[in-house]
Amino acid sequence: MRIVRVAPCLVLAYLFASAARADEVQFNNGDKLTGQIISAEGGKLKLKSKVAGTVELDMADIKTFSTDKPVALKFEDGTVVRQEVATGADGQVAVKGGAVQGQNFPIKSIKYINQNESWTGTIVAGALITRGNSDTDAFNIGFDVTRRTDSDRFNINGQYLFGRQRDQDTGVKSTSTDNWRLGAKYDYFLTKQFYAFGSFGIERDRIANLDLRLTPAAGVGYQWVETKDFNFSTEAGLAWVYEEYNNDGTNDNISLKLAYHVDKQLREGIKVFHNLTYYPSLEQLSDYFLITDAGIRVDLTEKMFAEFKMEFKYDSTPAPDASRSDLRYILGVG
Repeated sequence: MRIVRVAPCLVLAYLFASAARADEVQFNNGDKLTGQIISAEGGKLKLKSKVAGTVELDMADIKTFSTDKPVALKFEDGTVVRQEVATGADGQVAVKGGAVQGQNFPIKSIKYINQNESWTGTIVAGALITRGNSDTDAFNIGFDVTRRTDSDRFNINGQYLFGRQRDQDTGVKSTSTDNWRLGAKYDYFLTKQFYAFGSFGIERDRIANLDLRLTPAAGVGYQWVETKDFNFSTEAGLAWVYEEYNNDGTNDNISLKLAYHVDKQLREGIKVFHNLTYYPSLEQLSDYFLITDAGIRVDLTEKMFAEFKMEFKYDSTPAPDASRSDLRYILGVG
C-alpha cells in the first residue's frame, strides 16, 4: 500500500522537476516566458513554448535568460562559448561551467545562439498535362541551396524546363521548350558587408539553337541588407561569355557582370523576390546578355510553398533564326 501511495508522488515530483528545468526568458517589463530556446539571430530570439508555441522575441526587450542545457553562444567578436546559461544582472547573462564560469556577458553582444551553418535550400517542381482538345506536356523543376557562415557564402542552383505539344490534325508532336541551366557561386566576406565573389554558369537551350553557354566570372559585391525579412545585394565584376550554337559556330567575349538580388517578406508566409544579371561585352556594348526574374512565394505548410515567377532572357546576338528574347511564366510547388 505504501508503494502505491508513494508512486504518484514520485511521478508528480518528476513532472515538476521537468518543468523547472525549462529555459526561461525574463523581460524588461517583469514578464517571464518558459520553454526551449531554439536559436537567436539578427536581434531575434526564437523560443518554443508549450503555452505560446514557437515565438520570436526581440532581444532588446529581454532583461536576462537561462537555459537548462548547453547552448552555443557566438559573440560579436567571434568568440564561441558552449555552456549552460544562467540569469545575470539586467541586460546580461552568466555562463555556467568552463573557463568562464560565472562570467557575465551583455545580451547585446550575443550575435547568434545555436547558429545554423548547414546547407539550406528549396526545390520547386510543376507540371501541366492535357488531353482531349489539346495534347500538351509541360514540366519544370528547379533547386537552390546555400551555406552561409560569418565569413563566406556558397550557393548552387539549377533549373530544367520542358514542353511538348501534339498537332491535333497531323498527330505530330513538337517540342516547344527544352532548356536547362546550372550555376555555382562563392562569396568571401572581406568585411561584414563587402565581399569578393567567384561564379560559374552553364546552360543549354535547344529551342534557341544554343548548344552551350558558359559564364565564369569574378568580382566584388556589397550586402546592403541581410535579415530574415529583407535582403539586398549588388555585384560588379568581369566575366567570360562563351556561346556555342548548333547551326553557326561560336561566339565569345570579355564582359562586365553587373547584378543585384532583392527579396522581401511582405507578411508571415509571403515573400517576393527579384534578380537581375547583365553581361555587356567590353568589346562592343551593343552585344550583351541579360537574365532577370521576379516572383512571389506563399507558404502552404511549415515546409511547403507555392511559387510563381516570371523569367525573362535577352541575347542581343542570338543564334541565326532564333529570337533575341524569351519570356516564361513558371508555377510550381516547393
